[in-house]
This record gives sequence, C-alpha cells and structure tokens, in this order.
Amino acid sequence: MVTLNVKKLLKEKNKSKYWLFNQLNDIENISYSNFNNLVENKTQSIRYKNIEKLCKILECTPNDLFKISDEK
Repeated sequence: MVTLNVKKLLKEKNKSKYWLFNQLNDIENISYSNFNNLVENKTQSIRYKNIEKLCKILECTPNDLFKISDEK
C-alpha cells in the first residue's frame, strides 16, 4: 500500500498540519476537508501538481513524501 508520509515530514520539521494547509492554500485554493483527507491518507489519488507542491513546501523529494508498506 502506498501512503503519504506528510505527518512524519511535518513532525521532523516541527510544523503543523495547519501550517501546511496555509502554505498549500497560498498556492492553490483547497478546502480543509480535501486537505485533511490527503494528509490522513483517506484519498485514492493525488495529482502530480500536488505532489510537486507538497515537495516544494516540505523541501523533500517524492521518495520522502511516499511510503510503501505491505498493509492492505
């Protein structure tokens, strides 16, 4: 299963979900509900442009952003 590693990255950077929401919302208008679903891995897909935006904001690579596990 592929999931986003956003919470871990935020913790490493001492940043909050609210901070990330504000950073992302400055770039693209996104509802908090959609944002929360993304961060909590309750979404089935993510657009390439959002991967890029998250990587730029969190100063990471796509390899850092995603986690692959054996869970289903």
